[in-house]
Amino acid sequence: MGMRVLVVGGGAREHALVWKLAGSPRVGAILCAPGNAGTAGLATNLPVAANDLDGIVAAAGRERIDLVVIGPEEPLARGLADRLGAEGVLAFGPTAAAARIETSKSWAKDLLREAGVPAARSVAVTDVGSGMAALADFGWPLVLKADGLAAGKGVVIVHDREHVQTVLTAMLEDAVLGAAGQTVLIEEFLEGPEVSVLAFCDGERVVCLAPARDAKRVGDGDTGPNTGGMGAFAPVPGLDGAWLAGIELTILAPTVATMAARGCPMRGVLYAGLILTDQGPVVLEYNARFGDPETQVILPLLNGD
Repeated sequence: MGMRVLVVGGGAREHALVWKLAGSPRVGAILCAPGNAGTAGLATNLPVAANDLDGIVAAAGRERIDLVVIGPEEPLARGLADRLGAEGVLAFGPTAAAARIETSKSWAKDLLREAGVPAARSVAVTDVGSGMAALADFGWPLVLKADGLAAGKGVVIVHDREHVQTVLTAMLEDAVLGAAGQTVLIEEFLEGPEVSVLAFCDGERVVCLAPARDAKRVGDGDTGPNTGGMGAFAPVPGLDGAWLAGIELTILAPTVATMAARGCPMRGVLYAGLILTDQGPVVLEYNARFGDPETQVILPLLNGD
């Protein structure tokens, strides 16, 4: 008979997940909500939006789903995994409490400090005056980050005080990012190549996937504003198994252990966005899910079910 699997989301990431799941002999049927033209060739698309939690939970019951694989961040942040668990449906993805590692950058920074994981130096501010006063502790350029989910639009690199004031005013007073920008992190600017490391987690153990590198900035030569990612490649030359084992030991495993100790174990995918500085790898951000575009290039490299 095989498992009945529901993939939540409608992007290229979900197409890659459906494609990989379709190769498993343990999977009998795949449904996707809402899916896209690509998933339609391998799965049954359901007319349910990824952020329609009531609709997803109802569909899981109606379609006798054994496993729900959650792609996007919004349903995770709003507790879809919690809702499914309460109904006795297995969900691949963290609880809302564990998803805070992505949904609150300030929460994640506190966690990294507690875990002893290297991260960029930062300070969280909630008003423009405090933000301007904090500039004395940083050099130029520096990075301003909205604390909450901003669909890849919440990170701005700034080079002078005037630009800082403009961005802080837009986020904190004009609420251009809504609730996501009510707290802003002022963070040191780090230089070096970036790499994404995604790992499967069961709350205690960590299994790394192949590292990937994505293109984030809009213009040629990495000019222009950041996006959520516009293409990727994997594996990354020069980053071998020994390097990956070091990342697991010094960054991912301590993070997962600290989350478990805090009572919000990480189950699903932990995504570490790293920058490779002269002093070693440093965490720029964590996501609590498969990244897009990285998933599209990582899953084809995964030998196994």
